[in-house]
Amino acid sequence: MHHRSVAELMTRDVVRARRDLPFKEIVKLLADNAVTAVPVVDELDRPMGVVSEADLLRKSSDQADPSGLTPIPHLEAWERAKAEGARAEELMSAPAVCARSEWTVVEAARLMEVQNVKRLPVVDETDKLLGIVSRSDLLRVFLRRDDAIHEEINREILQRTMGLAPSEVTVEVREGQVALGGSVEFKSLIPIVERLCRSGDGVVSVAERVAYRTDDTRTSRTGT
Repeated sequence: MHHRSVAELMTRDVVRARRDLPFKEIVKLLADNAVTAVPVVDELDRPMGVVSEADLLRKSSDQADPSGLTPIPHLEAWERAKAEGARAEELMSAPAVCARSEWTVVEAARLMEVQNVKRLPVVDETDKLLGIVSRSDLLRVFLRRDDAIHEEINREILQRTMGLAPSEVTVEVREGQVALGGSVEFKSLIPIVERLCRSGDGVVSVAERVAYRTDDTRTSRTGT
């Protein structure tokens, strides 16, 4: 099956900040470009980190409330250093968590989840910035048309991968939800078909009501 790559989804015209860009210039950069974060790059255009609105807001939260009603929040040492920072390299979250352009949506999404980040700078083999991919970019695969999903499941999974005839398993797709019916020769094929269908780009869920003619999952108690 064809899985959409990061290269197909990423933003290529990336707004970036120099490592020495002052605080106010970063705020202006975000506002002028209607973005919430930008990668911070070195002299070779390699991502060093990402500076976001959350990073910048630490400076505001570290200020005393003139009314005296709100206490100054406790900050860890690294948070204090960022709150006191004045340039991009002092304010950014580092090191940069990056993706490669050839990665699939699944690979990029897993890295975001593990690292708890909302966006990934995309780099080439020399670590030079190529683009940036966000959570919203990855979610675009769920805008894929139902007929495209249906065609891929029938052609790539059922016929080409599993070697099943079109008359054996029926497929319906509505709003990304896949319903499988029909029957196959062996019971062991059913979870394989279901798993492959779930891995398709744009698939929200899979429900199967596939019958089988032979139960090949039962093992003999006598070992024969």
